[in-house]
Amino acid sequence: MTDSSQPQLTSGNVGFSVVDFVATITINRPEKLNSVTQDMSDDLVLAVEWCNTADTVRAVVLTGAGERSFCAGSDIRQLDKYPTPWDFRNRVDYCDAIIALRKPIIAAINGYAFGGGLETALSCDIRIASTTATLAAPEIKLGWIGGGGMSSFLAHSIGQSNAAMMLMTGDPINASQALAWGLVSELVEPEDLLARAVAVATTIASRPPIAAETAKTNLRAAFNLPQDQAIAYERDLQTICFATEDALEGRRAFAEKRPGVFSRR
Repeated sequence: MTDSSQPQLTSGNVGFSVVDFVATITINRPEKLNSVTQDMSDDLVLAVEWCNTADTVRAVVLTGAGERSFCAGSDIRQLDKYPTPWDFRNRVDYCDAIIALRKPIIAAINGYAFGGGLETALSCDIRIASTTATLAAPEIKLGWIGGGGMSSFLAHSIGQSNAAMMLMTGDPINASQALAWGLVSELVEPEDLLARAVAVATTIASRPPIAAETAKTNLRAAFNLPQDQAIAYERDLQTICFATEDALEGRRAFAEKRPGVFSRR
């Protein structure tokens, strides 16, 4: 199934498609290593928010055009356009939109994921990388630090010491190191990257969508709540899922030895 309706993107540098309940968002400015302008940021926010409300989307893949770069972060040459640091602080940020996405999202990391590009990948639920990927938090080299969740996400993903190494040196790590530290889930050859990410997204999209979205919500809570509260919250979410029509369909399909047909109800 292909969805003919799409969000109205205007920058010309963000691609979007939906096939079989999987939306693919492509940062498409390869000549500038897919660095993000404010117009592109607005489009990314619009695309992600559209996915949040579209019944035709159950999982999302986010990638960059070309093989050189997933995303090199914000276009640094445009940062001086903000009148004050406070205006910069209050800008509409695409990472915030990705973090707020209720549906599972997979980053297909091809090439550089630097600065805001790394934050973009960290904002996703699952990260799959090309064997040629390079990841870095280089902001310290320019006199600032990341502001889209960089420190929190890195500390949760790779531990305090490894996070400190990346944040305080600004130096890049290669794909093998990212895999060893748990920053990405798996590595694939560059030519197989998008297909693998779409395959994982398609698997997730085949699951009961309320349960998939609830699993995402529950996982985030597990990182932020004390264990006894996290377990109680999980039990409440399980009860809510159990009361859905999709859960009833899942039990019927199991008993009848057939695939379930889920309606997000």
